[in-house]
Amino acid sequence: MPKQKTSSSAKKRFKMTGAGLIKRAKAYKNHKLNGKTRKTKRNLRHGGYVSTQESKTIATLIQG
Repeated sequence: MPKQKTSSSAKKRFKMTGAGLIKRAKAYKNHKLNGKTRKTKRNLRHGGYVSTQESKTIATLIQG
């Protein structure tokens, strides 16, 4: 059976931590920033982690 390729979009968007969690950036930070408060934009700078339900799927995409 052939190997599965790493998803190009996934490798740009997600990183694995040493503990096995998957880091991600937060959404809603690209455009229409005039309507968002300073506090909202500041909080969007910090990343988050992929939920446990999605982590198995994302891990297969990253590791190929």
